[in-house]
Amino acid sequence: MHDRPTYDELLAAVESWLNDQLMPSVQGAAQYNARVATNVIRTVRRELQAEEQALAQEWRGLDLLLGPQERPSTMALTKQALHERNAELSERIRAGDADRGRFRELTIAHLRDVVHAKLAAANPRWVEEDSEA
Repeated sequence: MHDRPTYDELLAAVESWLNDQLMPSVQGAAQYNARVATNVIRTVRRELQAEEQALAQEWRGLDLLLGPQERPSTMALTKQALHERNAELSERIRAGDADRGRFRELTIAHLRDVVHAKLAAANPRWVEEDSEA
């Protein structure tokens, strides 16, 4: 793995080129596509920057709901385990476990937190608008 440039520096360079050089020099569909590409890069940068924290937060939430488990040692294994744990949570929701009581409250809070983190990466303005309401 290389120290410099970092993935964020590389993505920032492409974002800057698209936003500052390409978009002003093209019109119509090309400008629209450059704007879309810039937004994609911004989203990817936010997701990469927040990924470790979001995975840890989701793991802790599932620990509260499903019981504690040791988190795998790598990000890839963590993602796989989260998929399995979310399948277990989904099954419990389908079975009616989240219809009332403390498990319902914890499930709603957990899902709200997970969705909030995903929205913050996809488009922070959505989260800001929600908090202003």
